[in-house]
Amino acid sequence: MAENILKIGDLTLKHPIIQGGMGVGVSRSRLAGAVAREGGMGIISTAQIGYDEPDFYEHPMETNLMAVKKHLKLAREEANGGVVGFNIMVATRGYEQYVRTAAEAGADTIISGAGLPVDLPAYVAGTNTKIAPIVSSEKAAKVILKFWDRKYKRTADFIVIEGPKAGGHLGFSREQLDQLARQELDYEQEIGRILTVVKGYEEKFSQKIPVVLAGGIFDHSDVQHALQLGADGVQIATRFVATKECDAADAYKQAYIDASEEDICIVDSPVGMPGRAVNNNFLKNVAGKEPITNCTRCLEHCNPAEAPYCITKALIEAVKGNLDQGLIFCGSNVGKIHEIVTVKELMQELCLK
Repeated sequence: MAENILKIGDLTLKHPIIQGGMGVGVSRSRLAGAVAREGGMGIISTAQIGYDEPDFYEHPMETNLMAVKKHLKLAREEANGGVVGFNIMVATRGYEQYVRTAAEAGADTIISGAGLPVDLPAYVAGTNTKIAPIVSSEKAAKVILKFWDRKYKRTADFIVIEGPKAGGHLGFSREQLDQLARQELDYEQEIGRILTVVKGYEEKFSQKIPVVLAGGIFDHSDVQHALQLGADGVQIATRFVATKECDAADAYKQAYIDASEEDICIVDSPVGMPGRAVNNNFLKNVAGKEPITNCTRCLEHCNPAEAPYCITKALIEAVKGNLDQGLIFCGSNVGKIHEIVTVKELMQELCLK
């Protein structure tokens, strides 16, 4: 795969691999910097990125925005000139502020999902930050690209297609996930339809719009299959958790190694979306039994009076290694992971180099 570079405008990745954004705190500067140093795109998640800063609970927004700049700077120091960006969820309260802060700080890219990033172009205007929506359907791709075309006279710098095997919050209903599991729906056909939509905008704007596939990409053969489907690259998250450089606690990484396919479940997130996670003691015994007493108002559509648990608290406990009080998001192939490796070793495996 040495010849499979990925070009996004004036950015060049030595390898067509983007490390997926994982919050809270799973992919911050250490992991993103290491991936960028090895020729992939390192992605920092802004989701409660400042969770371990002293003023987080008193001033969560201000602390998080400070941490965005802090972790970009730290990642740059590790990246040796590599490409570093952010994953910023549209559902984040203060989404515009996060995007503007990241772009003004000099982020190479911003990838946005968990909603339709219809005004993302406005928030990066005047910067060189590349932008990409995450889509899971032809309909979403059409809506976003049409809106950006009409309102902003521009298109995406690249597109991330996230399939049903991804970890964390999913862009599918439970019914769709069940149909896909029963093979009643062929998601590769949907990928083809999205590629057709993108091609139309490539022709209109006379520019290449790279397409990146995400969700269930585990090894070199999966990477090759994605490229054969017509993608220009892949986004991988779960595999990067089981690396020495991942920002999560060792206990979190060990949970990935210990998990089997039978341990994976689909959960109802407090924000109203299905998510894929490890079915641990938290989900069995804690979720739904603890009142939310210290809400940081992290997400637009989360009502603490009705939510079954505080997703911020659950994700923070997990990343710190307190797994019995934590929610452990994962991808569908977590059961295949059996060891901790370095980012360099993983990149070499994925690229067979």
